[in-house]
Amino acid sequence: MIAETGAFEVVTQGKGTYEITHEVAEIVSGSGVSEGSVTVFVRHTSASLVIMENADPSARRDLEEFFERLVPEDSDYFIHTMEGPDDMPSHIRMALTRTSEVIPVARGRMALGTWQGIFLFEHRRASHKREIVVSVVGA
Repeated sequence: MIAETGAFEVVTQGKGTYEITHEVAEIVSGSGVSEGSVTVFVRHTSASLVIMENADPSARRDLEEFFERLVPEDSDYFIHTMEGPDDMPSHIRMALTRTSEVIPVARGRMALGTWQGIFLFEHRRASHKREIVVSVVGA
């Protein structure tokens, strides 16, 4: 049994999706795991992870626009607004998505589909440094 943990930072430029597939794949490749799984985790409460279409950027733009409409910043019933009008909406958007993804590893590579990529989904307007933790387990 092999267990390997790595981490990296993503500097965002505000709201949007940021592909991290390559960075995760490098950690998987360096782990020596041939068969197993990789867990990807974002250590924040105002950003999340999604596995999404990585060939056509319009799919991600549609996802981002959907969340803008689903959880608008101008809702007058939010109490938790100390860090600005995007504070509580970013936490709700995170809760509606995921802070971790588990992906099978087969023959030393992530078993993602042809058009799948792993994305950090930034929910805040300002730029941030987001820490991603990656844990690879297997044989």
